[in-house]
Amino acid sequence: MIINFITRLQSLIRYQLFLRGLVFIYVGLIIILPLSALFWKVTQQPLPELFPLITSNIAVDAYKLTFGSALLAAFINSIFGIILAWILVRYDFPAKKFADGLIDIPLAMPGVVVGITLMSLYSPGGVIGGLFEPESFLGQFLQQFGIEEVNLTASLIGILLAQIFVTLPFVVRTVQPVLAQFDREVEESAIILGANSWQRFWKVIFPQILPAVLTGFSLALARGIGEFGVVFLISGNIPNETLMATVYIYQRLEQFDFAGATAVAIVLLILALLLLVIAGMLQKWSNRYNHNSLEIF
Repeated sequence: MIINFITRLQSLIRYQLFLRGLVFIYVGLIIILPLSALFWKVTQQPLPELFPLITSNIAVDAYKLTFGSALLAAFINSIFGIILAWILVRYDFPAKKFADGLIDIPLAMPGVVVGITLMSLYSPGGVIGGLFEPESFLGQFLQQFGIEEVNLTASLIGILLAQIFVTLPFVVRTVQPVLAQFDREVEESAIILGANSWQRFWKVIFPQILPAVLTGFSLALARGIGEFGVVFLISGNIPNETLMATVYIYQRLEQFDFAGATAVAIVLLILALLLLVIAGMLQKWSNRYNHNSLEIF
């Protein structure tokens, strides 16, 4: 018996070591190796040559626009993502499954297709953009306030709308299962103790879904920072105004400036990882807070 037990234990340990090794090899080949190659490429160039490329006015404005719009889009989708997840979980209505399936469309559509779709909607000749044409009623009304031309595409508004579109599913899909598994007895206890609807949400429900919200926010932020196809078509790519960092990298590559493109890509990667680490720390803090806090009010 003892020999058989030891033999099975050794087999189990070997099996676990094999699985762990397989995981590390796969992650190393798919993630670590490409990132290492990117950093190695940067180290081949002298820092005095790369620093002006990284800190140029066009690059800095591209960083600000990329991270600023991604943060704002992730924040907006965090709010409306909670609302949509709440409606899909707590209420029944006709075509609910169809509405639930629509949430995943931004994940299934290629970026270029999304860009063309939004261009047909918000461009000057589009369905909504055409309403702001100078000869239209709304355009003439805006001209009375000194607004001669409104272009929803080559502007911050167009970029923000595009990033909101592509990052919408992340918060919804992370919050939705947490709400579905929420213990209704806890909420009923709060009702018995006299809590109103706002108190039940902010002091009972929201602390439980906060880690999921932060996870969805992090995913939405990362997707917004790395988006290329949609913003390439809808932003207009105007330097110092609507030029995104990903598009700026592409322009550097088109000009065969591989060193400049790689340097800007490294900055984008480091800042994105830093934001994800901060979001992860906030998520751990919220988990610890939920476990340590026992008071409802």
